[in-house]
Amino acid sequence: MECAFVGAGAVARKYAEGLAESSLSLTAVCDLDAERAARLATEYEAAAYADLEDLLAAEPAPLVVNLTSHGAHADVTAACLEAGRHVFSEKPLALDAERAAKLVAIAERRGLALGCAPINHRCDAQRHARTLLGDGRLGSVRLGYAHAHVGRVTDWHDNPESFLSVGPLYDGAVYPLSLLIAWFGPVEAIRTADALDIWPERESRAPDRPAHVEATVEFASGPIVRLTASLYAPHRSREFNSLELHGDDGSMYLADSGALAAERDTVSVGGAGRPYVSAPHAQPRRERRYLAGPERLAAAIERDESPTNGARRAAHVVAVCNAIERSAADGVRVEVGDSGYDASTVSRESPAVDSSAPPVRPPPRDPSAPRAVDADSDPERTSGRDASIRLPPVGFGCSRYRDGEYVDRIDSIATALDAGYRLFDSAELYGNESRIGELLDSPGSPARAGLFLVGKVWNTNHEHVLEACRGSLDELGIDAFDSYLLHWPESWAYQGPLSELASKPIAEQDALTFPTDADDTPATVDVSLESTWRRLEAVYDRGLTRTIGVCNVSLSQLERIVDVARVPPAIVQVESHPYRPRSALVDWCHARGVRVLAHSPLSASGLLDEPVIREIADERDVSPASIALAFHVDRGVVPIPSSNDPAHVVSNLAAARIRLTDADRRRLATLEDPEFDRE
Repeated sequence: MECAFVGAGAVARKYAEGLAESSLSLTAVCDLDAERAARLATEYEAAAYADLEDLLAAEPAPLVVNLTSHGAHADVTAACLEAGRHVFSEKPLALDAERAAKLVAIAERRGLALGCAPINHRCDAQRHARTLLGDGRLGSVRLGYAHAHVGRVTDWHDNPESFLSVGPLYDGAVYPLSLLIAWFGPVEAIRTADALDIWPERESRAPDRPAHVEATVEFASGPIVRLTASLYAPHRSREFNSLELHGDDGSMYLADSGALAAERDTVSVGGAGRPYVSAPHAQPRRERRYLAGPERLAAAIERDESPTNGARRAAHVVAVCNAIERSAADGVRVEVGDSGYDASTVSRESPAVDSSAPPVRPPPRDPSAPRAVDADSDPERTSGRDASIRLPPVGFGCSRYRDGEYVDRIDSIATALDAGYRLFDSAELYGNESRIGELLDSPGSPARAGLFLVGKVWNTNHEHVLEACRGSLDELGIDAFDSYLLHWPESWAYQGPLSELASKPIAEQDALTFPTDADDTPATVDVSLESTWRRLEAVYDRGLTRTIGVCNVSLSQLERIVDVARVPPAIVQVESHPYRPRSALVDWCHARGVRVLAHSPLSASGLLDEPVIREIADERDVSPASIALAFHVDRGVVPIPSSNDPAHVVSNLAAARIRLTDADRRRLATLEDPEFDRE
């Protein structure tokens, strides 16, 4: 779509940086400074204008991007709308709430699209924070603190006049206000506010409005947020553009409410009574372009839509800023009033990004249907990723075993919950299911719907799968697993229910879980893998698990299961790392839509000291463990590392942010060792 820029200053150049990769084509540039307009227009082979009326009369571009100074936004937007053009405006939409509302009314009356910056609620860090906020871990959010320290614009901006004329509210405060309104809906009132005319005496030019403003903002949905907006507090201060929210059950800190990308530590979470821990966005870094707002508006226009939701939110932000100014001037509570912003748009505008949504339950296969030997001849088995359940890129292993020792994992599991892990791998063998259940039921833990919980039946229970599953569910305090797996294909002698293992002496635990014959060899029983799978299918049929799967199998054993399966495996979990990538099994699974989990991804002796891994880690400024985990994420395998070190818990999840190159893949492939043996 063709577009025109009105305004050719510094912000216009930020928008123009995205044109090379955009569907938008810049055909005209207008600026009161004719030379500045010409410079930008020449770079993009566009026409240059010094008068807006001339541009609108001569250029047919249907979309105008308003990049003028703060105070000029409303006049320029009005002129463009009256000329029948769709408009995307930089913030603020206007400086007066009534004027902002009139702009929305003009757009809607003429059937035109009207959008407004900022687009921060659509950026990765904020969407990730919204997901964490929406999964229930904070409980009811009642209190918040927002900072918008624009800083001494005379120190860092080439043209500070526009900032000085409008003050900190209509520039910096717009970011946290826009985000909070997108999350919580309209502001009901300003409970109290204060404004300070403070400015360094050495400065020749002072702000036209108070340089420092503080307000207590009350949202109609409940939260009360203390907002601080300042031109006096340096933008390099400790609190720059941060947002901190406190709920009944936990807290969340967003370091930059206006961030265009999610850095590893941008978001932090603290469960009830627990310290903050970084909650990295477990996806590769992606920075939104300034041009993303106009591009989104243009896409809607091409669908014959004329959205004004963004403008309505922007108009409400202006109404809030106006109310703050009145409250500060009069020293009274000020109702914001109806500015036309519809709270029902909140969920549509800022959907939670849930990479671990409840899985699709694979349908049972018709036993009368012919079973194909290879994937190419069976459409049901060739859907690959389309048939796969959705899993987060990295999971957390809850095993109590580490190098043959029993290790308490509960504190680290709590850290993992706060850090944003969604998949937790448990098993009756680990003996800590009741403690995990207590943790999941405690304040500050995410709602069950936001988690993917894996359970496993132990070797001694192959003939008692239903009993084992129900016992694990009771200890965890949940109704169903997301996936219930066969821990090992070998069957050992039944020793009774394996409940509350962690509370028993270690010798008794070992006797129950590793029974032996008189010659001190495992006490095996003749129970076929196929019959055990049928018992897993019975668990599935009773709704006690959404999916079923198997661990520690060879490809031939897996083929045996699939050949008889009425309910095919959704997950296969095996030991895997660069020494033992299990490529044939992984490829076989992925071709059939079966997800693969990699246990013990970091524990192979010598792996993290490999020069190849260390070299790649140094190039990325990450740990060798992060590269060893990224190896799996890169090929669609979900690693499930464990750690009791909070820093390692966070960095393991952040490994999902790493993108490997073809050269990295070739170097890591040299580590494969067909003779690898953990023993």
